[in-house]
Amino acid sequence: MTNLASLLSDTAARYGDRTAIVIGDMRLSYAQLDQYSTLCASLLAARGIGPGDKVALTCPNLPYFTIAYYGILKAGATVVPLNVLLKGREVAYHLADSEAKAYFCFEGTPELPMGQEGYAGFTATDSCEHFFVITAQMGAPSPIPGTDTMVGAMGGAAADFTGPELSGDDGAVILYTSGTTGQPKGAELTHTNMLSNALASDRLFGADAEHPDTYLCVLPLFHSFGQTVIQNSAIAFGGTIVMLPRFEAEAALQLMAAEKITFFAGVPTMYWGLLGVLDDSGVDVKALAEQLRVAVSGGAALPVEVHREFERRFGITIMEGYGLSETSPVASFSKFGEPVRVGSIGPAIPDVEMKLINPEPGQWDEVPEGEVGEIAIKGPNVMKGYYNRPEATAEVIRDGWFRSGDLARVDEDGWYYIVDRTKDLIIRGGYNVYPREIEEVLLTHPDVSLAAVIGVPHDSHGEEIKAVVIRKPGATVTEDELLAWGKEQMATYKYPRIVEFRESLPMTATGKILKREL
Repeated sequence: MTNLASLLSDTAARYGDRTAIVIGDMRLSYAQLDQYSTLCASLLAARGIGPGDKVALTCPNLPYFTIAYYGILKAGATVVPLNVLLKGREVAYHLADSEAKAYFCFEGTPELPMGQEGYAGFTATDSCEHFFVITAQMGAPSPIPGTDTMVGAMGGAAADFTGPELSGDDGAVILYTSGTTGQPKGAELTHTNMLSNALASDRLFGADAEHPDTYLCVLPLFHSFGQTVIQNSAIAFGGTIVMLPRFEAEAALQLMAAEKITFFAGVPTMYWGLLGVLDDSGVDVKALAEQLRVAVSGGAALPVEVHREFERRFGITIMEGYGLSETSPVASFSKFGEPVRVGSIGPAIPDVEMKLINPEPGQWDEVPEGEVGEIAIKGPNVMKGYYNRPEATAEVIRDGWFRSGDLARVDEDGWYYIVDRTKDLIIRGGYNVYPREIEEVLLTHPDVSLAAVIGVPHDSHGEEIKAVVIRKPGATVTEDELLAWGKEQMATYKYPRIVEFRESLPMTATGKILKREL
């Protein structure tokens, strides 16, 4: 097994009649999902796309995402999932940087309006060779003249397609992250990387193909958390994926009850939201508690009070884990069936090693026992490298060890506890927000002289984005005007919600802004 797509093909061969995906009244069996993804692969191959090629995908949690994802893999190409909230300028950057030859893009609806903004600002010929629009209504024409719809193009594809031979070291997925340069970087994950993480679900969560779980899919599938822990793990073990394109707490609870969800994974704000509407939702909490087998949290630290209240109401301990896009993503997790250790991200997962190293740049020696250090990770889940960025890769990977940028301590049993972040990363509602990227956009405003972006505490989002700005002499831009401008320039989860104007910013002698002081 070297191609990640074999997860789907193998499960379809064994459990073809099982329900693979549920959304609304639609139910797709594994046999149907496998067939549609093969048609997608056949379409791409007919357009000359194969091993080594990159294919971008913008789609919310809809069956189209999974069909295209596995179709791209079957064709031997690399999937480049893009955040559905990106604006046209941002999408164009990702397409160019990944060298994508084809792009599947959802057209958007009033409820999920990312499509028009996603493909605004570029054309099929400007960005990639082949452009396929995913329409909200099956059979609807493309809203962009001269382009194909995904469904229409697949209709003319050959059904008998055999994919090319691949190596486990070949690229499967490129996930975009960011770092000190401020420009997003593509973490290139191999088939071995992604397979190892998906197949760990039996040891991590007790997944069993003979007794499959029903997963509520509210985590965005373009993110590695949703891809691995929900989509790929469910498919590996013959589970059912119940999709909810946009998280709403009450709708999620109703779906959990109606579809008898046994596996829920979310970010802390989702758990906070579920508890907030639980009493008024009308659902039978006792029945929900009896059917729910696994609850998983990641993306940010889970507040202790949320942890305890969920355990009190549902009688189940939320499992907390840790990972990064560069590690496919799971690196550590609390142990299934064991009492929770509040604040811990658990020990390293099977076949993965973790240690604490000197956090100073260029230093890789382990810190003395009992001291805080930077988490380093080694194992089959560690990325191949940043796509087309050998220097950036060399900064974070040495002898197979990946340095995370996160500071932690470890107890005598090998359970890790995050202490701080060496990067200025902001986590807003489970989304990673990188200040440098936002600062560079703010500096393109004609009235902005200098800007520093920081995260400030927020009750429901965990952190909110704040920009501290110095205006150019004579400039009169107001807070409301700058907020509105930022909303137009950046994805919804990125733009600052708070602006503070100052005459100066605290700096070091070398001119570095002291964000910790801000």
